[in-house]
Amino acid sequence: MGDERDDAVLDAVGPRLRALRRARGLTLAGVAASIGVSESTLSRLESGQRRPSLALLLPLARGYDVPLDDLVGAPRTGDPRIHLTPISRFGMTFVPLSRRPGGVQAFKMIIPARPAPLEPTPQTHDGFEWLYVLSGRLRLVIAERDLTLPPGEAAEFDTSLPHWLGSADGGAVELLILFGPQGVRAHVRAETRRSVRAEGRS
Repeated sequence: MGDERDDAVLDAVGPRLRALRRARGLTLAGVAASIGVSESTLSRLESGQRRPSLALLLPLARGYDVPLDDLVGAPRTGDPRIHLTPISRFGMTFVPLSRRPGGVQAFKMIIPARPAPLEPTPQTHDGFEWLYVLSGRLRLVIAERDLTLPPGEAAEFDTSLPHWLGSADGGAVELLILFGPQGVRAHVRAETRRSVRAEGRS
């Protein structure tokens, strides 16, 4: 019985990896190159023709920035606490709140206090975002609209429009934000070298 359950878990890894890669908009060649395995190995792994091993799953979990448990669908047991790993981008901090790969991802976003508010530098990318202000005063620029959101206010918008998030008064701002896959790539997975030029952007 235990062997059958183990087989079912291993058989589900390939489709889960394929769904995760497609949700991120990545190619087999791109993922294979980033984690240092051959494209054919990754293809066989996704199709179920090759059984997953720890040596393959560990770099995949790092490459996709997801817990190893998410790749194998392991049930969560024991300590109920979630250990969150903050991500710093564009002078802001993103704390991931969702753990399942693909689809909409939830983050707590922290904009630090500054001596003076930044000037908006609107950007665009495909997708849609939703946000809720927890504390501080958020300045939200969307195309021609320039809004100030106090705690308790929410907004949703099409990110193909030029947009920017920042502090309205230079004070710290904390908010909850939902990103589609394109938003996660644009905000959280952007190259660090770009963050110096785009500090404070949404």
